[in-house]
Amino acid sequence: MPVEIVLFGAVLPTLLPIFGLSVILYLIVDKWTGCWDLDRWVWHPALFRLALFVCVFALLGLEVYQ
Repeated sequence: MPVEIVLFGAVLPTLLPIFGLSVILYLIVDKWTGCWDLDRWVWHPALFRLALFVCVFALLGLEVYQ
């Protein structure tokens, strides 16, 4: 189970690069949902986007810590 990553001599928690990757993946998925106009099917678009980011971050985090 990785606990920390050493990057250029600095010790980073493992979830920090996972957070960056999840932001990139979230932006890609958000752009994709915008192209398909899926926001008209959700009740609250801001909550939908937040839940989407939380799901992406949780999935990536669970993959690292399994």
